[in-house]
Amino acid sequence: MAVKVIAEQCIGCSACVGTCPFGAIIMENDKAVITEACTACGACVDVCPVGAIVREVEEKTVAIDKSKYNGVWVYIEQVDGRIRNVSHELLGEGRKLANAMNQELAAVLIGQDVAGLTKEVIASGADKVYLVEAPELKHYSTDGYTITLTDLINTYRPSVILMGATNDGRDLGPRVACRVGTGLTADCTNLDIDEATGLVAWTRPAFGGNIMATILCPDHRPQMGTVRPKVFKRPEQDFARTGEIVKVASKVKPEDIRTKLLDVVPVGTACCNLEEAEFIVSGGRGMCKPENFSLIEELASALGGAVGASRAAVDAGWIPALNQVGQTGKTVGPKVYIACGISGAIQHLAGMSSSDIVIAINKDPDAPIFKMADYGIVGDVLEVIPALIAEIKKSRGAN
Repeated sequence: MAVKVIAEQCIGCSACVGTCPFGAIIMENDKAVITEACTACGACVDVCPVGAIVREVEEKTVAIDKSKYNGVWVYIEQVDGRIRNVSHELLGEGRKLANAMNQELAAVLIGQDVAGLTKEVIASGADKVYLVEAPELKHYSTDGYTITLTDLINTYRPSVILMGATNDGRDLGPRVACRVGTGLTADCTNLDIDEATGLVAWTRPAFGGNIMATILCPDHRPQMGTVRPKVFKRPEQDFARTGEIVKVASKVKPEDIRTKLLDVVPVGTACCNLEEAEFIVSGGRGMCKPENFSLIEELASALGGAVGASRAAVDAGWIPALNQVGQTGKTVGPKVYIACGISGAIQHLAGMSSSDIVIAINKDPDAPIFKMADYGIVGDVLEVIPALIAEIKKSRGAN
């Protein structure tokens, strides 16, 4: 819907100029002109005495036949022949959605020499696996994987597609959604079925994490979304399950891929792989200055874990945004989460509340973090952390 001025009918009264709440109408040569600031609210349409301002209805696209789309799909992300945990987590949640919708749960596995992973995928709940293998698909590439997944969707027409909100998932999802003509809800933290419509209800943080928005996709298919890792628990695998494997020939040609992978350089610190870490040590404003994050890194290293941070520490420039935990950062669910000098804002708690054990260290006994912590230490983190490191090293030395 847009608003336009019929210049031949405009009498230049300027009544619309004063009515526009956004100052989007100006007068040029005694004629009203609508600028780019227009929000199509329609206030000017109602006030024009000669009907020179009208609403312009955009041509609607032909509605798709939604009955031809069926099934819940999970895109399986694998690196070097290992399935990422988020894919197993989504298979568990996808199984619930498929059961509620009385539809089939299928997985999409793309790569080279990855057929052996189909057993794991079926054990995690998939009824069917679409397998595409080719030398061009050995490593993830935007071009190759976009072409492949788009072709699968156009051929088999799933109703729902779940993808991990990882670096690859965030790259692949929007591109595929654009090519198949549907929307995509990004960085979801919850999935459900809307009772009134039967559609998937995608829930994600909005307005900087201050509210949670629930989004439906009523007019287009498939319904697509990326889901943050560690939001859902990984399901127990049942290797007695059987499923169908559909081998699909790749349509990707070498010349389709515009980038070439030269080398893979692993990150040399224990700071970034938060989604996969079993131990996470996070620092907040209570660490006082960036130099003190060396204690966080040392404790994480002693535990074989990863380094996290609160938004306050990231905003202060003490640590990269890659390490941020929370609604506007990463959602994690390690076995042990140690919060050091973190007060416990609701946005941060939402990002780590699924941790199995939470240990809080804070000198403020009334800090909100203690309300959800399994174990709390009231004290100065700059004194407590070195003591913990010493005890861990002592314990390992004794063994």
